Order: sequence, then structure tokens, then C-alpha cells
Amino acid sequence: MSPIKLHLDTDIGGDLDDLCALALLLAWPDVKITGVTTVVENEGRRAGYAQHALNLAGQSRVPVAAGADASLECFREAYGLPPEERYWPERIPRIVNSIDAALDLLRASIDSGAIVVAIGPLTNLSLLERRSPGILAKATLCIMGGCVRQAPAGFPAWGFRDDFNLQADRLAAKHVLDSAGPGRVTLVPIEMTAQTALRQTHLPKLRRSDSLCRLIAHQAEAWLPDYRVAEQYAQACPHLPSDIINFQHDPLACAVALGWDGATVETLPLSIELEGEWLRERIDQCGKPTRVVTRIEPERFNTLWIDTVTRQGYVN
Repeated sequence: MSPIKLHLDTDIGGDLDDLCALALLLAWPDVKITGVTTVVENEGRRAGYAQHALNLAGQSRVPVAAGADASLECFREAYGLPPEERYWPERIPRIVNSIDAALDLLRASIDSGAIVVAIGPLTNLSLLERRSPGILAKATLCIMGGCVRQAPAGFPAWGFRDDFNLQADRLAAKHVLDSAGPGRVTLVPIEMTAQTALRQTHLPKLRRSDSLCRLIAHQAEAWLPDYRVAEQYAQACPHLPSDIINFQHDPLACAVALGWDGATVETLPLSIELEGEWLRERIDQCGKPTRVVTRIEPERFNTLWIDTVTRQGYVN
């Protein structure tokens, strides 16, 4: 059986879950990563982080390209990065290239039949569509972002304004979702990813595993005092584990793209509309057929992630 081809478009280097997502892809059986592109770049630092993670996993030949830079006016804010000396145990070389190099890599992945998993703002995909009109109509996309329904009780009651990936460059997000072919997008909205957790109980397994897992543990230890996620959410959200370090938004999207059977995917008619400064997704009978994750098994996913990245057993 041929491996699953997958391209990762990521804003790695900010939220910890991008690194966790890349680790999941690298440990998942029968996956070929055709390329990694970065978005909301900071002069090639994010691409350098992605390359470093690939090197740690022995996958240095996976092509990496730096995409749309944070300095572009399309972004809602000027997005920076956490202090490198706290999150990375050594100075990471940057990768500097033209935006065309990133778009060429994305195009090559789509032409090869790879699934594009977008776990950051959709700016690169929008720029590719503008350069090559019609390319997204034939692409298979799995997008982490959006908000379609309320989260189940006991989890964060986030709304569309709380979603970063589609709101950071809302015009690009609308352009991509409008340009994609009917039924060719799978949306993994925040009401689903809000049910996942990287936990403190995961840290011992990560520390005992390979160098990439040890890097995740190192960053998790820095993340704990900086963001205090458990203090913000665990008491108010009884279905979250009390030792949560961070939400696993992006690893869940990767697992969905790879066919994990613990997620329920329904085809829903979605309308995608701009409302002032915000992008809204609504179920509308006149909307475009869109595959949407509507249910997951949270505890099973959390176990899947830690067991897969530490190679202690693959659960599908």
C-alpha cells in the first residue's frame, strides 16, 4: 500500500501544538511528508524551527520553505515569537527564501496528490491561488480553524473570535474556502480541538523518548509558567484534565487528515461570510458542502498522540 502523501503548512514556533503536530506526522506509519511551508514568518525563523525538528527526527531531506512573512499588511496584528532562548536549547539557523519558493513547494505537493494540512493562517494558500487560479479547486485540504457549533459542556466555550487561524488573515481564509472545490475541505473547528490536551502526565514518556520528544518536553516545561493553561481553564471546564499544559489543536487536525477513526466527519452546507472585522462560518442550506469534524473521542486522541510520538504503540 502506498504511503499517504501530506504537506504541512504551519506557523510552528509560537503555540507549542505545531511542534506536537509535526512529531505526530513523523511518527505515524506510512506517511510521506512532501513538504513543509511556514506562515506568519519571522524572517525565516519558523522555517528554521521546522527544519531543526525534521533533522532531530532523521528526516532532513523533507523540503522546507519559508512562506508569508508576519510583516505583510494582511495580518490582523504584528505577530512575534516567544524568546528563542527559553524554548529552543540551541540557536537555530534561519531559512531565507523568496515567497515563490514556498508557493512552488505547495504547488508541487498539490500536483503530487498530497493532502495539504493547514495549521496556521491560510495566507500561503491564498497567495498560491492568486498566482495559479484554480489550483485550490483540485486540492485536498484539511484546515484547523473556524467555529461551527458550540463546544460540548465542560470544555472552553470559545466562539469564532477566539479562533486564530482563520481570523489572523480573514480575507485569505475566505478566499481559500471560497476557491476550494466542494467537499474537498475538511474543517477541524476549535470546538473540537478544545477537547484535546497535552498533559503533565505525558512529560515523563516524552523525556524518555527520542530527541524530538525531549524537545517537546523542554518546550512544555517553558510553556507551563508562561501560559498557565490549567489555571485558566481546568476549574471552569470539568471535562479537561486538571494537569493540562496546552490544547492539541494541530495534532488533532493531522490525525483527522490521516484518517483517524476517533473523529466523526459530516458534510455540512457552510456559508463563509465577512462580518466587519471577523469571518463567520454558519450552517446554511445554500452553503458549500464542507466536511466538518463534529465529534471526537478526546481521551482516546490524547492517548493516541502520546503513544504514537513516543513509539509505545499505535492506536487507530
